Amino acid sequence: MTPLALVTGFLPWIVFSVVAQRLAADEVAWGALVAAVMAAVAVLRDRRRHGPQILDLGSLVLFAVIAVTGFVGGPGVDRWLFEWGRPLVGVVLGLYLLLTVPVLPFTAEYARQTTPREYWGSPTFTKINRVLSTAWALAITAMGAASLLTTALGVDATDTSGTHLLELLLDWVVPVVVICAMVRFTATYPDRVTGAAAGSPR
Repeated sequence: MTPLALVTGFLPWIVFSVVAQRLAADEVAWGALVAAVMAAVAVLRDRRRHGPQILDLGSLVLFAVIAVTGFVGGPGVDRWLFEWGRPLVGVVLGLYLLLTVPVLPFTAEYARQTTPREYWGSPTFTKINRVLSTAWALAITAMGAASLLTTALGVDATDTSGTHLLELLLDWVVPVVVICAMVRFTATYPDRVTGAAAGSPR
């Protein structure tokens, strides 16, 4: 499994976060619509190849609900979606992925694209993907929680009082650091586990 392939699964979420942040309160629904369309395209593409991915299905449902809510609701709903719904997306997505770990770790669907079928049921394959899926789920939840803290504290990147540095830290520095750390972990952890399994006495 290449970390890049895994990160592309989060593209709708990344696009939504950037677009919604830049278009402001009355355009969150448009950001969600763009993300939902991206997720729908991924679902249709994967259906022809190897079946829809858990991550894409969850993203499609989540962003479709936000888009419909935003277009149907009034200005008050738009404001709530911008202040609380936008950061809650990360928390909801992370918890959703965490709940799927015991059933089917979402990283396993990406790993199967480059792993021979005979290894899919092995304890090593299962362990690697449960750990990776749990780590990614917790990382996404943490990024969402950081964004929620930004809203709760009322900090704004355009504020001249100095709190913009806190917003920059929570909404940008934390996600970049977390994603880079997770990409590195995803690239190195499987080799450590398979190396340990190969070196252990039978």
